[in-house]
Amino acid sequence: MDKTKKKTAGFWKTHWLVILTGLLIGAAAVALTALGNPKNMGFCIACFERDIAGALHFHEAGAVQYFRPEIVGIVLGAMLISMLTKEWRPQGGSSPITRFIVGMLVMIGALVFLGCPLRMVIRIGGGDLNALVGLLGFIVGILIGVIPLKLGFSLGRAYRQNKAEGLVFPILLAVLFVLSLVTELFAATEPGDPTKPGGLRAAWWIALLIALVVGALCQRSRLCMAGGIRDVVLFRDFHLILGFAAIIVAVLLGNWILGGFKVAVEDGALILGNAKFSFAGQPVAHTDAWFNFLGMVMVGWGSVLLGGCPLRQLVLAGEGNSDSALTVLGFLAGAAVSHNFGLASSGKGIGSGPVLWMLLAGFGILLLVSVFHTKRRV
Repeated sequence: MDKTKKKTAGFWKTHWLVILTGLLIGAAAVALTALGNPKNMGFCIACFERDIAGALHFHEAGAVQYFRPEIVGIVLGAMLISMLTKEWRPQGGSSPITRFIVGMLVMIGALVFLGCPLRMVIRIGGGDLNALVGLLGFIVGILIGVIPLKLGFSLGRAYRQNKAEGLVFPILLAVLFVLSLVTELFAATEPGDPTKPGGLRAAWWIALLIALVVGALCQRSRLCMAGGIRDVVLFRDFHLILGFAAIIVAVLLGNWILGGFKVAVEDGALILGNAKFSFAGQPVAHTDAWFNFLGMVMVGWGSVLLGGCPLRQLVLAGEGNSDSALTVLGFLAGAAVSHNFGLASSGKGIGSGPVLWMLLAGFGILLLVSVFHTKRRV
C-alpha cells in the first residue's frame, strides 16, 4: 500500500500542472462556447488566427472575420508569466524564412481539416467522430516528422536578441487588438448568424481574461499537442500527452453537465449532454475523411519540424521568440492563401480550389525541408 501511495504521489507531483492545464483549457473551451463562441470551436488557434487574418483584410471571406481576443490573451499571458518567472528570453535567427513557409503549410493543412490540434481534441470531446480521422492523420504526420529528428534534423541555433526584438510582436498584437475595439479599421462578421463562425463570439473582455490564464498555464506547463505524441514516440515520455487527454475529458464532462446530464441514443448516435457522437451534422466540420486525414498529416509533420504546435508557437512568441512570432505570421499568411485560393474547407466540404495539389506540393516542401536540414542525409 505504501508503494502504491508513493507512486501515486510521485505521479501527481510530476504531472499535476500539465493535467490541470489541460482540464482548464477544456473547461475554457466549453465555457466560451456557452458564452457565444462557435460550437466545438471554443478555443481553436487556427480558426481564430484565420478570423484575425480576415479582420486585417488579408482575405475577404465575410463569414470568418473578427479580431479574436483569445489569440492576444494567450500571447500576453505567456509573456507576463515568463517575465515574472524570469524565463522571458528574446531570441531568434533559427531559419526564420523556412519557419514562415512551414507555418503557412501548417495553417493550410489545418483549414483543410477545419481546426488546429487543439480544436481536434475539442471536437473529439464534443462528439465529432471526423476528428478521430484527423487524429489518425496527425499521428501519422508526427511519425513522419520524427524520422528526420532521429537523423539529426535541426533548423539551426537561435541567438539571444535585445529586449526590443522580443517585445515587437506582443506589443503589435496588443495595439492592433485595441484598434479593433475603438476604430472601424478592421473587418468584422456581423454577429449572431450561426452559419458564420466569425459572428459567433463571447464578450471580448471575458475571452481575453480566460485566454490570459490559458497562456500563463501553457507557458508554465509547456503543453504542446504535437510535442505530446512526439515525446511518446521518441522517449516513451507520456507527460505532455496527459494534458492532451485532460482536454478531451474536460470538454466531454463540460458538454455532459451543460446538457443536463442527458444520455440517449438518437438516430444511431450516442448523446451525452450537448455532445453528439456522429460523423454527420457536426458544427463547422465536413465528413470527407480523406482530406481530414491528409490535412492533419501536414499539420503534424510541420509542427514537429517547427518544434511545436500552433498553440505552442503562440506561447513561445509571448516568451520573446521572434522565430515563433514569424511562424505565427506564417499562420496568418497561410489563412490568407487558403481563403483567397479556395483551399479552405467549410461545413459543406472541401474548398473549391486545387486542394489535393496544394497538399501534395506542401508534402514535397516539407520533405525538402526535412532532408536539407538533416545532418545525416536520408
